[in-house]
Order: sequence, then C-alpha cells, then structure tokens
Amino acid sequence: MTHTTSATSATSALTIPDLETVYDTLATAIDQAGQDKASLFLVKLALLNANALASADVFQAHVQAALQDL
Repeated sequence: MTHTTSATSATSALTIPDLETVYDTLATAIDQAGQDKASLFLVKLALLNANALASADVFQAHVQAALQDL
C-alpha cells in the first residue's frame, strides 16, 4: 500500500516487509494502549510523525489518503 502525492517529499517508500513490520508494531501498540486510550495514542503518534515529516501539507495529504475507503 504505497500512496504518493505531489506534496510528498520522500524519495523512497517502505518495502512490503517493512510495511508489515510497521503494521504489526502499530497493532501491538494499539492493543497495549487499550481501548480507552487507543485514540489518545493515535493522536500522539500522528503528532510525532507530523513533526518528523516537517510538513503540514504532506501530513494533510496523508490524512486525506487515510480517510479514503473507510
């Protein structure tokens, strides 16, 4: 599942095995946070990743991509 936008500045994408690792890490962390704290955890993670991206435009594009086909 690779999504690129015109606002994306990354020159490379994760490999399928790396995406699987990320997915497993995220699923485990959501379980660890628990149902009552999962939303807070996801917001904190999103803010940390937005800061790492250093681009509000890229982050907004990622949010719109994630909202697709929910």
